[in-house]
Amino acid sequence: MVSWGEFEAAAPDLARLGRERFERTEVLLVGTVRRDGTARISPCEFLFLDDLLMLGMMWQSKKALDLLRDPRCVLHSAILNKDDPEGEFKLRGRAIDVVDPELRERNGQAAFEKTGWHPPEPYHLFSIEIEEASFIRYSGEGHQTVIRWRQDGQVLERVRRWTGSGYEP
Repeated sequence: MVSWGEFEAAAPDLARLGRERFERTEVLLVGTVRRDGTARISPCEFLFLDDLLMLGMMWQSKKALDLLRDPRCVLHSAILNKDDPEGEFKLRGRAIDVVDPELRERNGQAAFEKTGWHPPEPYHLFSIEIEEASFIRYSGEGHQTVIRWRQDGQVLERVRRWTGSGYEP
């Protein structure tokens, strides 16, 4: 698993696309594993702080409790409509509970500078360690461009045509 900064160094073009998609709506969707093993998806505010991608959450929120119990997560950019030409960005990884008081204060100050609001303690704060990232863009005539990065550093780009019953490479 790698930090946002390490991901950015390994796949700068893909990281740029991801940052743009997340910042476009200033909220992302986080998928977590509920206590019963089913999926939960929730909106979440985020910050890029130094080389870290940070997620702040209300104290004892269900999504935060999910991550404390099972840190596996998926982050997804918000999609505005089914034909969104901007594409969608996804990260898969783990959420790390941030307990360091200095990092928490720096995050709070960065949130204040961005929004005019400083999260009051207690609140949950997680940094994301990335295992895999992907970007998908749909274009006319059923074409789909997929760019995928894995922790081993491999970047794959593939264009395919969706036919409705399968795909053509």
